[in-house]
Amino acid sequence: MAQAYQGTALITGASSGIGAVYAERLARRGYDLILVARNRDRLIALAERITSETRQSVEIVDADLNDPAALTAVEAKLKQDASITLLVNNAGVGTHTPLLDSNVDAMTRMIDLNITALTRLTYAAVPGFVARGKGAVINISSIVAISPETLNGVYGGTKAFVLAFSQSLHRELADKGVQVQAVLPGATATDFWQTGGLPVEHLPKEIVMSATDMVDAALTGFERRELVTIPSLHAGEEWDAYEAARQTMTPHLSTNVPAPRYTNGQ
Repeated sequence: MAQAYQGTALITGASSGIGAVYAERLARRGYDLILVARNRDRLIALAERITSETRQSVEIVDADLNDPAALTAVEAKLKQDASITLLVNNAGVGTHTPLLDSNVDAMTRMIDLNITALTRLTYAAVPGFVARGKGAVINISSIVAISPETLNGVYGGTKAFVLAFSQSLHRELADKGVQVQAVLPGATATDFWQTGGLPVEHLPKEIVMSATDMVDAALTGFERRELVTIPSLHAGEEWDAYEAARQTMTPHLSTNVPAPRYTNGQ
């Protein structure tokens, strides 16, 4: 049975891996698609397959989001296309290389893609969502957002931004008809590892999830309207306790006098 029309989903980093799975799954849920990625040939092949299998409309945009002109063009589409109801900010790069072995220009490009592009695309989409009283943003973060020691610190820092940004957006937009979800995958079987110089085959298989399983779990969380979804975390109560501790601390983080432990000579 055909799914009800859900509007259009714009997905970045859509040509392979997590983004391509999102494209397939969302099309089957009744979304038309705008697929954004650098690899035009992969985009064409994916679009043709999805259109053939689902009969949903699929538009492709071959764009490098590290290119300011290309980023501006995608922003314009998000501002102008009122059919867009979902933005999936999936494009990103990462590395496991330690700071002392990393090229600072490469780290800056990572920040530009993982933070700046994601922020600008969100800013382009959200005002229209609010005006129409309907829309959603899915931001692909990472478990390194809460475990920054695990991989390269710049990568962890960019994903911590994505989580914090999503939490703040949720607080601001929840009563305006806009849903926000941050997805924190663990190690996922994609080209991410090969690109970073560590093929996924070299990782312990018990920590690596397939992209299909990851996206299916994330979409279950999305349908349950979770703000933060961690597909690999079996003990969900651990996140609940972590978040509860943060919320408990929040009212006490800013006071007009230093804490006694800093003033009593101890």
